[in-house]
Amino acid sequence: MITQLNGRLVSKTPTTIVVDCNGVGYEVNISLNTYGQLPEDELICIYTHMQVREDAQNLYGFMEKVERSVFRLLLSVSGIGANTARMMLSSMNPQEVVQAIQTDNVAAIQAVKGIGAKTAQRVIVDLRDKVTGIIADEEIALVSNNTQRDEALSALSVLGYPNKQTQKVIDRLLQVEPEMPVDRLIKNALNKL
Repeated sequence: MITQLNGRLVSKTPTTIVVDCNGVGYEVNISLNTYGQLPEDELICIYTHMQVREDAQNLYGFMEKVERSVFRLLLSVSGIGANTARMMLSSMNPQEVVQAIQTDNVAAIQAVKGIGAKTAQRVIVDLRDKVTGIIADEEIALVSNNTQRDEALSALSVLGYPNKQTQKVIDRLLQVEPEMPVDRLIKNALNKL
């Protein structure tokens, strides 16, 4: 199994990268979450999951071990393949996936393209006990139990802004100032959208 690649980033697209390791180029499938974290310099260390099938050998890459752990857990669910798991991690970051599972948020998981109600429920039932401890509690607390975040997202949604885009902006603002008042949070988000 190939579990990690250290090398030079040769090319990148939102779905794949090529990493040159001593003259051998590895094509690695990535999520949008990982794409957003790729470093500016050429040298890269990426954690991988290798999938060997009858007709293909695919590498999936992640900038963080926690994202790879969530990806592997998603693969253990019946009806979730590698592409669907990658789609989930492109739509939500690992913390949001874990939060949705822990809070039984079927709607958040079902919002991912290719996942229906039954599959979303299966993800929650199968992984509820397994996700405990994957992500530090303080990281989950930042994402969940935040009424300012929920109110700001609701207000921006009413104004017609897409939910996925506004979530990223709001989360970045809250990382800088976790106790930012809702009105200022909405104003700052509008400036960045």
